[in-house]
Amino acid sequence: MTSTTTPFANTELPTTFLALLDTAITSFHRIPGSAIVTRYIRSSYQNDPIRSLVELFLVIFAVRYLLAPTYSTKKVKNVPLTEDEIDELVEDWTPEPLASEETEWERLENEKRPVLVGGPVGARVKLAGSGRMVVNLASYNHYNFASNPDLTQKAITTVKTYGVGPCSPPGFYGTQDVHMKSEADIAAHLGVAACIIYAQSFSTISSLIPAFSKRGDIIVADKAVNFPIRKGLQISRSTVRWYEHNDMEDLERVLLRVVKEGQGKPLTRRFIVTEGLFEMTGEMTDLVRLVELKQKYKFRMILDETWSYGVLGRTGRGLTEHQNVDPTQVDMIVGGLAGALAAGGGFCAGTHEIVEHQRLSAAAFTFSAALPALLATTASETVSLLQTQPSLIQTLRENIRAMRAQLDPRSEWVRCTSSPENPVMILVLKDQHVTDRNLSRQEQEAVMQDCVDEALAQGVLVTRLKSMPAALGVNARDAQKEWQPRPGLKVCVTTGLSKREVEAAGRVVRHAITNVMKGKKWQVQRGQ
Repeated sequence: MTSTTTPFANTELPTTFLALLDTAITSFHRIPGSAIVTRYIRSSYQNDPIRSLVELFLVIFAVRYLLAPTYSTKKVKNVPLTEDEIDELVEDWTPEPLASEETEWERLENEKRPVLVGGPVGARVKLAGSGRMVVNLASYNHYNFASNPDLTQKAITTVKTYGVGPCSPPGFYGTQDVHMKSEADIAAHLGVAACIIYAQSFSTISSLIPAFSKRGDIIVADKAVNFPIRKGLQISRSTVRWYEHNDMEDLERVLLRVVKEGQGKPLTRRFIVTEGLFEMTGEMTDLVRLVELKQKYKFRMILDETWSYGVLGRTGRGLTEHQNVDPTQVDMIVGGLAGALAAGGGFCAGTHEIVEHQRLSAAAFTFSAALPALLATTASETVSLLQTQPSLIQTLRENIRAMRAQLDPRSEWVRCTSSPENPVMILVLKDQHVTDRNLSRQEQEAVMQDCVDEALAQGVLVTRLKSMPAALGVNARDAQKEWQPRPGLKVCVTTGLSKREVEAAGRVVRHAITNVMKGKKWQVQRGQ
């Protein structure tokens, strides 16, 4: 008979311990694969005993970590307070105001601000209080679509069918067939592959920019871009390089510098951001030259056509049609539906990839309720009208020429900075009068407000070009260095008036400016 012995048979250990150890070793050998583990441990110990010790330590640490009790890593520093102490702190706390206090200038301006009686905003409106009818040259209702009975009836029918609003973001159940139709209509009108509709015109480009440009990316922008673009630049946290307003030579200089600075560094996304018709100056950009520079230096382009879509071009397609530029050469075309089209919201048109990226990455699209169906229907209908009735655009341009003839060449006090095709005419004081009377910026704003009041007293409603608010976190000294538009008047031309009525309204505005500039208030104040 063969006897089985253990490695500890001849050692002087307690019998009970030897029996227990012998049982453990026998049980271990019965486990499948135990022989492999045993050989590994023996060879490892013989070749590198330090490694065996390290592995044993790691095994013990792992077992200790898994069996250790859980605990919170958050350091609680809350000091318990009594009810009286809480009440005392609440009484001492002074909340910060949500908005800055109204200045004396703002208070006076708000007191004089005209209030209109409810109803369609047409070529003539009724003032609350006096009930007086005045000519309305302060609305972007250039084609008088807001008073179109056919559009009104279709909007009513849409409300009865779809309700007032979808009450949901487009990504959930907010998208309806009318939204898809509007996107297809606008894309087909522009001649691009796809389009996406936002519910707010302001938020369209201010959400589009940070959807594509992030921290570390580079944006080259015109110094005169509007406030929504500036908010988008701020939100994106990208590196922004400015070029002089509408100066293509300075733009090329900035692009060349950006390219040289980026040599040898990781590639970043680079964009050129500008407007078709500038909201603050009324001028038109040189899109042909922009496309050349974009392709030469390999930048992407974001073109804001909020004020040019529906106005420029033979069928209102905007700047691309007006300057005969292939729209596919512009990476992103942004437009507004709340101005000339008398609807609401905004859009971005481009390739399918650009559009689909925004459906999940653009905050204003993802987290806002979809555009009301009645406004989407109105946008489709007005786009169709511009294509099928080119006489609308022709009539508007005739009225623009009639209004401009009464103001810019005939007035000795102001000049028009807007492009000849722009229905929003911006009038600023001529440099000679600003210099001769030593008018500060605030005084120029006061002069323009007096012109608004004088024109309204004579039966014509116009408005004043407002300065852009300073960006958040900018101190007063830096705010003074930021580009600001010159104080001016905004005269909005409409087809709701005949050519003769437009000329008469233009004479009223011109005479109002003359009366203010020749009045005692400014002559005495300036020592003349």
